[in-house]
Amino acid sequence: MTIILGLTGGIATGKSTVSDYFKELKIPVVDADVGSRVIVEPGTEGLKKIVEHFSEKILKLDGTLDRKKLGGIVFNDTEQLKKLDSILEKNIRKWIVKQMNDYLEITPSLIVLDIPLLYEKNYLSEVDLVMVVATSKETQLSRLMKRDQLTKEAAELRIASQFPIENKMEQATIVINNNDSVSSTKRQVYDWLIENNFLV
Repeated sequence: MTIILGLTGGIATGKSTVSDYFKELKIPVVDADVGSRVIVEPGTEGLKKIVEHFSEKILKLDGTLDRKKLGGIVFNDTEQLKKLDSILEKNIRKWIVKQMNDYLEITPSLIVLDIPLLYEKNYLSEVDLVMVVATSKETQLSRLMKRDQLTKEAAELRIASQFPIENKMEQATIVINNNDSVSSTKRQVYDWLIENNFLV
């Protein structure tokens, strides 16, 4: 029997580090961030609908989506963020479920659904367990500012657009503490995998 693990966290809490580690260990990962890019590639219905709403100003010269410009619009306007979500949500969900079903055909012991908005977009019905990667608010803020070259105010807006990390932790099956080193984070994941017989 295959167990479906929902992997989530907050922006800049280190979920990608854990996701990459699962991939290193050859555990199947369905990455929603990959899906979100695939469904807005040139020629897709997703990109067409985004342009219809936000205009061609959110396109780069080569016709691809300018994510930074679009992010600057939606993270400063909750209504615009909701509109973008409504445009993309159906297509992302369809992509995630298809990838999961493709992996289920090879019956692995564990499939990871790496979904940043797992709680916000109601994916709990798709998973058996939830792993939340968490940090302190101070660590999250400083990492986000450094990673995306954001002001403190801009970083706080992005963090505030998501479900509070404390609420996610309360509902998680397992919480991975990513305040310290990458090796410490990986050790927590590895120990959990061994304890639950997902690694032979």
